Amino acid sequence: SLPPPPTPPETSKDTKNKPGDKWSNFDPTGLERAAVAAKELDKSTNAKEALDLARMQESTKQIEFQGKVKEYEMNLEHLKMDQIKMQGEERRKTQSQDAKIKKEQAEYQDLLARRRYDDQLKQQSLMNEDNLRRQEQSVEKQEAMRRGGQKYPRNTYMLGINKSTLEHEMKLRRDNEMARAEAEAIARAKADRENKDIRREEIKLEAAEKRQTVLESIKTAGSVLGEGAKSFLNDWDKITTAAFGLTLVAAGVYTSKNTIGVVARYVEARLGKPSLVRDTSRFTVLEMFKHPIFFQPTLEERVRDIAIATRNTKKNKGVYRNILLHGPPGTGKTLFSKKLAMHSGMDFAIMTGGDVAPMGREGVTATHKMFDWANSSRRGLLLFVDEADAFLRKRATEKISEDLRATLNAFLYRTGDQSNKFMMVLASNQPEQLDWAINDRIDEIVEFSLPGADERERLVRLYFDKYVLEPAMNTKQRLKLGDFDFSSKCSEIAKKTEGMSGREISKLAVAWQACGYASMDGTLTEQMIDERVDDAVKQHSLK
Repeated sequence: SLPPPPTPPETSKDTKNKPGDKWSNFDPTGLERAAVAAKELDKSTNAKEALDLARMQESTKQIEFQGKVKEYEMNLEHLKMDQIKMQGEERRKTQSQDAKIKKEQAEYQDLLARRRYDDQLKQQSLMNEDNLRRQEQSVEKQEAMRRGGQKYPRNTYMLGINKSTLEHEMKLRRDNEMARAEAEAIARAKADRENKDIRREEIKLEAAEKRQTVLESIKTAGSVLGEGAKSFLNDWDKITTAAFGLTLVAAGVYTSKNTIGVVARYVEARLGKPSLVRDTSRFTVLEMFKHPIFFQPTLEERVRDIAIATRNTKKNKGVYRNILLHGPPGTGKTLFSKKLAMHSGMDFAIMTGGDVAPMGREGVTATHKMFDWANSSRRGLLLFVDEADAFLRKRATEKISEDLRATLNAFLYRTGDQSNKFMMVLASNQPEQLDWAINDRIDEIVEFSLPGADERERLVRLYFDKYVLEPAMNTKQRLKLGDFDFSSKCSEIAKKTEGMSGREISKLAVAWQACGYASMDGTLTEQMIDERVDDAVKQHSLK
């Protein structure tokens, strides 16, 4: 048994209120029971099994606790996922609400702009009427004064007196200047007559000195040249050196002349614009194209893929692909080629097939020069061949001449292999007339069809805004607009212009502007627009 715990010391009156020792409240009975249980467990035969059982119970409790912890973590993760879903839903609702608000704001701004434009038109009309009324009143007053025979007012009389006084003063001033100039001329002539002898002596002395100087210079030069020639002829080494030097100079002049010719021909072939190239962006600032292209969705997706592929080909220094664009005139083939070159960061050059036939035998040389010039581009060149069927048509036909056949063969020779220096874009209204070898060199064919209903409406609105609304908003121009609904009118025009190309719609908008300028007061009315649209539809049907 354990020894009894120490008895706490007796507390005196002075230490009654002080805190006791750390053993003062200790209860040893628990330790005694534990010691007894440990001794009994040691004496027992099942001590080891009891310890294993206790250890297993402890591990089971730990596993249960870990399971509860994992279950808590899983519940926490589910809560986080639910919170993320709720936040995403709230964000989508907020975005949709913002989009709705922005749409309402845009519609409201458009309404305000229309009202502001209507107010400007009304104010301009009132100002014009006011100015016209004032002019009419002024004309009536002048006509009344002329008919009534009224006398001039006093201020007019004074103005006439001041005018006559100024004329008299100007006349006196002019007479004084003439008299002074005449006196100066007479004095100068008198002084020249008095100094005539002195001037003559000065001229003689100057001439004698000049003559003496020239004679001495000639004498000195003769003596120097004579001595030099004498010493040169007496020295054989100097003669040999001079002859060798003259030979070298002659050879240098001859070599320089031929070298300059070769360099000039190289520069002309590589850097100068060939005769077959009509327009290029290699020596001019890149044009900012203001006319957009509106394609149908399928065509727009296809040309976008071509543009992306061409741009990535240039970045990675790959091999360019040749393209054939075919379709009716005015559908945007040339404009698409220019935008493709601009988007890809390449140079751009236009060649017209109709320019080749008149060149005759020079067509082969011009074709080689053009391709040499294209290969010299550092940025890569997009060669656009417009009206390709006029030049690259089938060789089996009898209509093609021998010179044109030779030029076509040269073109085929230079385009036999794909290049990483230039790409070729052909445009044709009749692709079935192209030679079979040209078709073999084409990697992709794109059809440019006429614009559909949606594309026509976008084109009509664009050109109506550009050629009608903008000039009408400008106070410096004469064009004004009548009172009608522009939006509904554009939709109506788009339905009437079915079958028209983008170029024809652009010309129709220009005709509206010209019609407004030609009117009496510069006002373009709805009736004028309808008349021009009906006329354009009839002309399109006739074409």
